[in-house]
Amino acid sequence: MGFPVVYHPDYVTPIPEEHRFPMPKFRLLHGLLLGDGVIQPEQVYQPQLPDRAWLELVHEPDYVTAYCQGTLTPKAQRRIGLPWSAGVVQRTLTAVGGTILAAQLALEHGLACNTAGGTHHAFPGYGSGFCILNDLAIATRTIQQRGLAQRILIVDLDVHQGDGTAFIFQDDPTVFTFSMHCEVNFPSQKQRSDLDLGLPEGLDDDGYLQILAHHLEDLLSQVKPDLVFYDAGVDTHVGDRLGKLAMTNTGLYRRERLVLSTCLAAGYPVACVIGGGYAKNIHDLVYRHSLLHRAARDVY
Repeated sequence: MGFPVVYHPDYVTPIPEEHRFPMPKFRLLHGLLLGDGVIQPEQVYQPQLPDRAWLELVHEPDYVTAYCQGTLTPKAQRRIGLPWSAGVVQRTLTAVGGTILAAQLALEHGLACNTAGGTHHAFPGYGSGFCILNDLAIATRTIQQRGLAQRILIVDLDVHQGDGTAFIFQDDPTVFTFSMHCEVNFPSQKQRSDLDLGLPEGLDDDGYLQILAHHLEDLLSQVKPDLVFYDAGVDTHVGDRLGKLAMTNTGLYRRERLVLSTCLAAGYPVACVIGGGYAKNIHDLVYRHSLLHRAARDVY
C-alpha cells in the first residue's frame, strides 16, 4: 500500500471560465495520478468538513460567518479575488478538511499528500490572494488542540511569501514558519516568518536547490518538529504566469525529493499541500503539481 492521498470531488466548483484561478486543476490532478499509475484508488482518502470550532482556532468568528453566509463587503470579497458562491464555500471548507486529514494521516504513515491546500495568504480576519481560510494554520491548531502533535514546522516553498501563516504564528514558539519565496513578488508588504529567504528574480534550478539544501537539514535539527507541513507551490516554474523564478520540471521534481527524503530520513512526518501554480496550459500545470506525488511515491 502506498502513501495516503487526500481528494474530494468538492475540491472543484464552477467559477467563471476566464478567471485566472485554475479551478479544474484539482480534479485533473487526481485523474492524472490515477491514470499514470502514480497512485492506486485504495490510497485515496476523502476528507470531511471541519468543525466550525476548528476554523475559529485561527479565524475571527465574524469573518467565518460573513464568508460562509456571503455577507462580506464587496471590498473584502475583491481582496480574496474569487467570486462568492455556496459551491466555493463548500470547496473552501472541504479543502481545509483535506489538509487536517493529511496531517492526521502523515502522523500515522509518515507521509501524506493533499491534492489541494496551501491557502497561506488568509489572515485571521480577512482573505487575500485567492485564499479564504488558512488551511495550514487551521490544521496546525487542530492537530495541536487534539494532542496529536505539538511542535510544528511549516516549510512554505510557494513562490509567494506565506504572509498569513507568518502573521498567525508570529508570537508562537510551538510553530516555526519557514518561507522561501521570490522577494519582488506578491505580497508587496511581507510579514515576518521565523525564517524568510527572499530569492532574486530569475533564479534557476541549481541556485534554488543549493539555497534550500543549505538550510533544510539544519532547520529540522534545530526545530525537531513532531510534524512538518510542506507547501509545494509550483509557481516557482519558469513558465508560471505569476512566478518570476526560472525552475524547470526537473528542478521541481528534485526539490520535492529533497524536501521529502530529508524529512523522512530524519524521521519527521510530512503532510503536503499543493500550493499555487498559474499556467496558460492547465495540463502543463497539473503535471507540475503531480511531481510532488511522483516524488512521494519514489521516496516512500
